[in-house]
Amino acid sequence: MNPRRLAAILRKEMLHIFRDPRNLFLVTVSPAFLLFLLAYIFSFEVSQLRLAVMDLDRSPLSRRYVAVLTNDQDFVLARTIDRYDAIEPLLAAGQVDVGLVIPPGFADTINAGRTAQVQAVIDGSDAFAGRQAISSLGSKSARFVAGAGGVSLSAQPVEVRTQTFYNAGLKSLNSMVPGLLAIVLLMPTLALALALTREKESGTFEGLVATPVSGAEYLLGKLATYVGMGLVSACLAWLVAVLWFQVPFRGSLPVYLLLAADYFLACMGAVVLLASFVRSQQTALFIVLLVFLVPSFFLAGLIMPVETGSVRTWLTSYILPSTHFVEISRTLFLKGLGLEHLLRPALILLGMGLGAVAAALALFRKKAV
Repeated sequence: MNPRRLAAILRKEMLHIFRDPRNLFLVTVSPAFLLFLLAYIFSFEVSQLRLAVMDLDRSPLSRRYVAVLTNDQDFVLARTIDRYDAIEPLLAAGQVDVGLVIPPGFADTINAGRTAQVQAVIDGSDAFAGRQAISSLGSKSARFVAGAGGVSLSAQPVEVRTQTFYNAGLKSLNSMVPGLLAIVLLMPTLALALALTREKESGTFEGLVATPVSGAEYLLGKLATYVGMGLVSACLAWLVAVLWFQVPFRGSLPVYLLLAADYFLACMGAVVLLASFVRSQQTALFIVLLVFLVPSFFLAGLIMPVETGSVRTWLTSYILPSTHFVEISRTLFLKGLGLEHLLRPALILLGMGLGAVAAALALFRKKAV
C-alpha cells in the first residue's frame, strides 16, 4: 500500500463530497435533520391530557384531590360536569381524554380512615394516551395518599413505591432520541453506497482500475473518508439531541465518537462488500433501505426490547449493526457507563466491520486489480 496513492484517493473523495451539495448534505447534515424529524414522530409521550371532573362530594378534600391531579399541567381541567351520561359524548367528540367521577362521601370516607374510590373513564382509542392517563392517575393519586391518607383509584392491600433510574420522568424522548441515532447515522453509509455505484455507472471506476491504485488503497481511502465525514454528522446529531431535545448525556463524548466510528465501520464495511455485486445507484439505494434502514426501526430494539436467547433473534436482530449501536447510544446517554461496559457490542461491531472489509478486499482483487 502506497501512502501517496492512499492520500490521493482521500483527497479525491473529499473533493467529490464538497463539490456536490446534495452529497455533502447527505453525509453530514442529514442525520441531524432526520433526528429532528423522527424524534417528534416517534415521541409516544402525550404532553397534556384533558380532564372532565364530576365532583359529587363537593368538599374541600375533593377539590384538593383535583388540584393535585392538575397542578403540574399533565392533566388540564377541561370541563366540570354534573351528569354521568355527559362523559361519553365528551370522549366521543374528542373534547376530553379522561372523565373522573368523585363519589359522594369521598371526604367522609377518608376522614374515617378508610379507602375512598374514584372512577376514571378513559378514552382508549389512543392506546398511548390511555396508558399514560392510567399511569399518571395512579402516581398522582399516590401523591395525594401521602398528603391525605387513604385515597386511591382502587382499594389495594399492598402499597408499591417505585423508583426509576436513568430516566426518572419516563420521558419517551429521552429514550427514543439516543436510539434514533442508530437510524439517522445510516445516512453516511447510504452516501458511500451511492458513491461506489456512481463510479461504476459513470465509467470512472474503470479508469481508476487502470491506474496503479490497488484495491486496498481504493476501498480504504473511500472508507476512511466517509467514516471521517460520518463522525462530523455524529457530532451534529449529538448536538441536536443534547441542545434541542435536552436529552441528558452522562457518558464520555470521545467514547461516543470512537464507538460511532466503530458503527460506521460495520455499516460501511457491509456496504463495500455489497457494492461488489451491485452496479447501479438505484439498486444500492434499495438494498440499503431494505437491509439496514427499514429493519432497524422494528428489529433493533428501538421501540420494543430485543428478545434474547433465541436463534431467530440472532438471525434477525443481532445481525443488524443498529441493534448494537442502540444499546451503546442509550447506555452512554442515560446510564453514563464507560467503554469497559460496552465491550461486547463494540467488539461485535468491530468484528462485523473488519470481516466485511476483508471479504470486500478479497473480492475486489479478483475482479478489478
